[in-house]
Amino acid sequence: MSVRVAFVIVSHSASLAVGVCELAAQMAPDVPFTAAGGTDDGRIGTSYDRVEAALEAALGAVEGEGSGVVVLTDLGSATMTVESVIDMSDEPERVRFVDTALVEGAVAASVRAQLGDSLSQVAEVAASVAPRIEAIPAPEAPKDPVPLISGDSGQAPASSLWASADAVVADPVGLHARPAAAFVRLAGTFDAEVSVNGADGGSVLDLMALGVAQGDTVHIEANGADATAAVAALADMLESANAPL
Repeated sequence: MSVRVAFVIVSHSASLAVGVCELAAQMAPDVPFTAAGGTDDGRIGTSYDRVEAALEAALGAVEGEGSGVVVLTDLGSATMTVESVIDMSDEPERVRFVDTALVEGAVAASVRAQLGDSLSQVAEVAASVAPRIEAIPAPEAPKDPVPLISGDSGQAPASSLWASADAVVADPVGLHARPAAAFVRLAGTFDAEVSVNGADGGSVLDLMALGVAQGDTVHIEANGADATAAVAALADMLESANAPL
């Protein structure tokens, strides 16, 4: 599925806007990002012309039904500039300004854009991000997990609607940042709802908040037509030292 959503990051600082784009692009390598930071003469502030040019470029980078641009900002006056640009846009219906935490919103929403979600879906993810995420300890894996294996075959039925497995995380950085994004992207290829230690397997921020480190054991569960295949593939990815990006 092709990417349908691009991002414009608007900040008072040119360096900050570029940095957020660089970070989010690590999670979503096929998603277009455009930075619009600072004034025209390089000072701290925002520029109507820069935002307008960035928005036009981003709109031209995506096409098709449900396509468009998500715009994220850092502070109040940047928001005012963005709202003025959108009001004058020839395609305001293809633009969503989302008032959310800039970095967290960009990371979480860009991963969904990478999966081919529509503009409305991606904007909804960005809007759902809390301003501050507090890390919580990873719950202990169940001492007696329900086994995948049934019968003597050693394999769960291919049509199973529920499956689970434990996996030991091999990546040196644990389940953080890029590994979490890779997990979400892989989970999104299956017809199943996935959770890790009870956290939403479709949310990069929820997975990162678990604080899972290298060597930790996590419990994966999936519900849906592809549950068994999803659990097997995701467990294999977590137990591989170099997870695909």
